[in-house]
Amino acid sequence: MKKKATMDDTHTPPTLCPVARAETVVGDRWTVLILRELFMGSHRFEEIQAQTGGTPQMIAARLKTLEAEGLVERRLYNARPKRHEYHQTAKGEAFYPVVLALRAWGETWCKSPGEGIAVQYTHHACGKPTGMGPVCESCGKPLVRDEMTAKLSPAYAEERAERTRRFKRNG
Repeated sequence: MKKKATMDDTHTPPTLCPVARAETVVGDRWTVLILRELFMGSHRFEEIQAQTGGTPQMIAARLKTLEAEGLVERRLYNARPKRHEYHQTAKGEAFYPVVLALRAWGETWCKSPGEGIAVQYTHHACGKPTGMGPVCESCGKPLVRDEMTAKLSPAYAEERAERTRRFKRNG
């Protein structure tokens, strides 16, 4: 009987470099967008697909990899038909500073002049804006997703709503 290949068997690069190893798990656009959506509160497959624009096969494959790697767990929310939600594990939650770093870099280097910030966060601990993270610019404490409230800019909120509408029409 053939042994089932695992990420360790097939994808861990022959290196001790932690960046190269991490890249094998989270180093593609779709995986990062799925993790973004989980942090944004989208836990159902259809929500994730609508907001990432990935095909069902692509999203399913990435979610399976994230589950196998211990970043995501499935939770049954409907028995008939069987439906699952996807939630980060502690390992998945630990990826949040990476998302904050990508957000900060994107806000700084990937925008047209005059565009506002897409998401403003308020830190529960101090009640003030967080800035770009990974620590609150107001109080200096490390940022944890569950300790912040997000307010989407009107343009970004509309963009997300339009993706959902388009998905419902076409999906």
